[in-house]
Amino acid sequence: MTLSKRMREQMLAHCGEIHEDDGVDPREFFKTRQSRDNKNRKAIQLCNQVAETLGLVLAGDFDDELLHNLQVVSVVPAPDASQLAVALRADIPRGQVHAQKVLDRLAMVAGRLRCEVAAAITRKRAPKLVFHLIGPEGGEEVQP
Repeated sequence: MTLSKRMREQMLAHCGEIHEDDGVDPREFFKTRQSRDNKNRKAIQLCNQVAETLGLVLAGDFDDELLHNLQVVSVVPAPDASQLAVALRADIPRGQVHAQKVLDRLAMVAGRLRCEVAAAITRKRAPKLVFHLIGPEGGEEVQP
């Protein structure tokens, strides 16, 4: 950031020499690194609540064995907190997992999952959930 001539003269009148932190807002300069970097704290809290809720609901509320074998890997805002991307992993051997079948079952119960999330969080509107199936190793996304 370059200083205008007038601004530079004003600062020189108050000090002997100009340093790189001159002219910086002290409220921003003296903040801890964590508070400066943690701008999406509420979105991260929401994602953690949704991940916990979905993990509990998928583990016990459905009579479908395929849904019981799903584990929530991560929940991230996509692109903001009004829509959340949920990454799931199936604890079934690779040959027995049919990604399209799992995604179809999730689509059938998506409304109920969203209702459970809405009951668990305190928000005016429940976020939309977008599901992705991750491979058993947890690395690549399984294509339907």
